[in-house]
Amino acid sequence: MSDREVDVLAIGAGPANLALAVAIEESDTPELADHTLLLEQGPDIKWQRDLLMPWARSQVSFLKDLVTLRNPTSKFSFLNYLHTQGRLDEFTNLGTFHPFRWEFSDYLQWVAHTLQKVRIRYDSHATRIDPTHHTDGTIHGWNIHLTDGNTIHTRNLVIGGGRDPRIPEPFTNLPTHHIIHSAQYRTRITRIPKDKPIRITVVGGAQSAAEMFYALHENLPNSHITMIVRSIGLQNYQTSKFVNELFYPTFVDDFYNAPKEIRDQLLDEMRFTNYAGLAPPFLDDLYTMLYRQKNLGPQRSEIRPMTEVTTARTENNEIILELRDRITGKTEPHHCDLIVLGTGYDTRKPALIRDLTTRLGLDHLTITRHYRAELPHTTPDTALYLQGVNEQTHGIADSLISVLAHRSHDILTDLLTHHPTTTKRPR
Repeated sequence: MSDREVDVLAIGAGPANLALAVAIEESDTPELADHTLLLEQGPDIKWQRDLLMPWARSQVSFLKDLVTLRNPTSKFSFLNYLHTQGRLDEFTNLGTFHPFRWEFSDYLQWVAHTLQKVRIRYDSHATRIDPTHHTDGTIHGWNIHLTDGNTIHTRNLVIGGGRDPRIPEPFTNLPTHHIIHSAQYRTRITRIPKDKPIRITVVGGAQSAAEMFYALHENLPNSHITMIVRSIGLQNYQTSKFVNELFYPTFVDDFYNAPKEIRDQLLDEMRFTNYAGLAPPFLDDLYTMLYRQKNLGPQRSEIRPMTEVTTARTENNEIILELRDRITGKTEPHHCDLIVLGTGYDTRKPALIRDLTTRLGLDHLTITRHYRAELPHTTPDTALYLQGVNEQTHGIADSLISVLAHRSHDILTDLLTHHPTTTKRPR
């Protein structure tokens, strides 16, 4: 396979595109697998690279790995990974469906190494996508430009690199060395001397913010840490088994076919299943830590609920936040040295996709049930697929692991329908 021209190019080698790579490799279409390439901007594969705390767990059952719900006999399953690593008995003895995050991350790298036909190219970051045209104006493929100056051409492009970090407006003008987003946490925090006394403010009230708040006590043991939470306080994830049925892959059909106002209502009501809460066991650990501090000391951290940041500025190399009490309306200054943001990700399509949309002369992209963008003036064998950014049309699980196995089947089925060299169907 040429590094410059492939049949399928997938940007990002995270869980979404790895699941698709496995589906392609298991599809009895070796010619397609031989001409599929994944681009990964990192030197290796890490799941949530900068939040791989040793105690952090996945909140999703290991049975919702890359393949099991699509093909329970697959050699790429999480259970087979454990077996090959010689620790299936030990994991079973843990009595949990929720592996450590580092373990699931290691599973993803193992999958990448186990692939025999689909290739992964590391240290490859896509900066721009250009459609390629026939003389009659129809689009017959895509040119993907990389930071190293190379260009790769493909007929079928899959974008699954995740969303862009969200930096709330009060912090956008602060110097970057004063801010750490969760997407950079472990990389950036290790650059600070561990014994340095530092005042840190964590902003956010969901799992990532709370994990960083907790981890800072070990990472920077001489720090004083304040957590700013806009809501009434840290809350549990919604873990009702009845509500969790909305994460079944079959629910994607119901959601996609529902009127927009119903989809919006469902997304709002399901917010606490993923975005606005914490895993109950971790919430207990956090509360216990604060309880010990209050009674045994030293009390070096606090959580301030019902509080919002209205402005942020730097002065004499320190950060001054204006905090507003949402109950009383009173404001007060808050001084710190570092802001840690657990504010999630931009709900818009990633910048790479927005830029491509503009290049196509479109206001927005319409996505089919099988994750294919509806594009005018394209040849039948040219496609653009989006993974993990279609919550508004495919439901809240679209950015999660729960639907990966079945989504890879959906995309592959659509891909093979339009593929000119084969009529075989995925298993």
